[in-house]
Amino acid sequence: MQAVGRILGAVAVIALLAGSAAAQKGPAKYGEEDKPKTPAEIAAEKEAERAYRRSLGNIPEQQKTDPWGTVRSDGAPPKAAAKTPPAKPKAKSAEGAAK
Repeated sequence: MQAVGRILGAVAVIALLAGSAAAQKGPAKYGEEDKPKTPAEIAAEKEAERAYRRSLGNIPEQQKTDPWGTVRSDGAPPKAAAKTPPAKPKAKSAEGAAK
């Protein structure tokens, strides 16, 4: 009885490991392979790409928006430029404090 249990346990472990290993094979490929493109198809794709690039040039530049502009008062001072904090004084050493 013990031998049968061990054999069934080993079979179950192998089946579980084989299932996860089979999942790593990748997706199955269905249908036909992609056919090579004809020169006419290549030219059509290039023309479509050029048309797309031209259409991007027709988009006007976006202005910077201030979503909090209506909340902020008109007299609010602009933020000051980032100033460097003043240098901290050097800490006194133990020898200097003992004198």
